Amino acid sequence: MSRKSPAGVRVKRRTPFVIIESATARDARLSYRELGLLTYLLDQSEDWQVRSEQLSQGEGREGRDAVRKSLHKLAACGYYRLERRRFRNGKTAMGTAISDHPVEQWAADYVTFGSKLDIPVVEQEDGTFRVKYADGTLGSDGFDASAKDVEPPADEGPEELPAEDKPEPPTAEAPKAAPPARATAKKEVALKRTVEERAAEAVQKAAEKALLDADADEVAKWWWEEAEKRFGKYVGDKRGYIAMRQQVRSALEKQYSKNQCGKALIRAGKHWPSAQQWQDALGIVTNHIQPRQANGRVPYSDASTWGPQGDSSLSMTGATDAPPSIPTDDADDATFGVIARA
Repeated sequence: MSRKSPAGVRVKRRTPFVIIESATARDARLSYRELGLLTYLLDQSEDWQVRSEQLSQGEGREGRDAVRKSLHKLAACGYYRLERRRFRNGKTAMGTAISDHPVEQWAADYVTFGSKLDIPVVEQEDGTFRVKYADGTLGSDGFDASAKDVEPPADEGPEELPAEDKPEPPTAEAPKAAPPARATAKKEVALKRTVEERAAEAVQKAAEKALLDADADEVAKWWWEEAEKRFGKYVGDKRGYIAMRQQVRSALEKQYSKNQCGKALIRAGKHWPSAQQWQDALGIVTNHIQPRQANGRVPYSDASTWGPQGDSSLSMTGATDAPPSIPTDDADDATFGVIARA
């Protein structure tokens, strides 16, 4: 971190220039977008302040929401985080920490603080920082040296000891060394493996949650704009948008696709459908239930009454209110963007 700017970038890297380690470049958890964003951040000066709005500006750049989504993924994998820094003089500043390799402590803190980007850190007397947890305890900020961060020395072979320093061979009377405590070592290895597995599972769950939230935001924002075009501005409960977004998120969590959620919102025909209307709409667009007429009856169909006759294309596949611009199939590779905006 630059001494001139308390809000500057703290970079954790092994080289003074932008060289991406092979392990980082091949990290399967990162998309090409996230890997490119990480490379760009590592190339900035320490006085530079990271802002998603600034990163999204310029020709060929991603949108702000896409940038924020990528920053969350980098944080979940231990490459990036924001720091709410408290200095010894009582002043505070918001800054950024970036690493050219994954830091397990950062990934663990991302989960501990509820998948938030900002982590509180406190300056110590020696100028380093420590993470401050909710219970008041302090922990490592990930910048202190660890076994994984230290480069191994060159293999030059065992150093030859001077003759006077060479140990004498043990005599027959010398007691034998006690055998190593293998059982204890195995337990320590198993415990360490369990902790690492739990940390990896927590990171994976946090990443999945962030992706689920991003998908729910995408559908909810689209429908709020689309509903205003169809029905006018919303004048109901001020919590309507939040409640509608939660309905979408719950459906996505139950493995409904974004395309199906969009069709269901169109089918329900309200800014914020009731729970029953939402469930019915999802059932209709996925062909689990038949749509009903205004009189409450299911429309008559030869196919549904007698079964398919002759050409199988005559069988009922379910009705939908979706406009022709929306494909009727819900294949996994269908993109949500096909629901066109005016």
